Amino acid sequence: MLSVYNANVWYGAIHAIKNVSFEVNEDEIVALIGANGAGKSTTLKTISGLLRSKTGSITFQGEDIAHTPADKLVAKGLAQVPEGRRVFLEMSVEENLEMGAYTQPKSTIAPGLERVYEQFPRLKERRRQVAGTLSGGEQQMLAMGRALMSNPKLLMLDEPSMGLAPILIEQIFQIIEDLHKAGTTILLVEQNAQMALSIATRGYVMETGNITLSGTGQELLHNDDVRRAYLGG
Repeated sequence: MLSVYNANVWYGAIHAIKNVSFEVNEDEIVALIGANGAGKSTTLKTISGLLRSKTGSITFQGEDIAHTPADKLVAKGLAQVPEGRRVFLEMSVEENLEMGAYTQPKSTIAPGLERVYEQFPRLKERRRQVAGTLSGGEQQMLAMGRALMSNPKLLMLDEPSMGLAPILIEQIFQIIEDLHKAGTTILLVEQNAQMALSIATRGYVMETGNITLSGTGQELLHNDDVRRAYLGG
């Protein structure tokens, strides 16, 4: 479904990602793990058109999207939930969700809302509430629901557990698993390597802009180097 080949991205003089190549196949959860500053979020921003690679190619469903404007990618079936959630704080929950459907025909909005409310019952309870008054976990659910309103083929999640209490982290990861079981392919960037690898089909480890290791989620979960660096032992 997604192929990134030989991506190189700079922030000014800083070489942020270096010769990065990886794939996401249909129906997978692929985890991209690594320390803060390793280049994970930069990689997602490059795929979603917010940054440009100087080299290589990015192919989504057989089409080279390396130079496609970010706003055109959503209509092609690529959606990203950004780090820090970034919901529209002064809008209601339902208005936020409707914003996620801006590429969809109007006839699909009501059925889309019902699907999201079925997946996130908490959002249905708070559909008229202003998003800025939601808890961090509820805002994360809202950001995910908003992305799902675009009916994505590939959902990219950037640090969905950031700033959440452990019980909410478990809830968010259960939702990610449920979305996957319902047919959504997922690319997951996450510092909580234990949680990410436990649900991932496959994973990649990033260090200082390079992919240094890859394998199935279970292989990486039990890899001695990964355990020492990211799993506390």
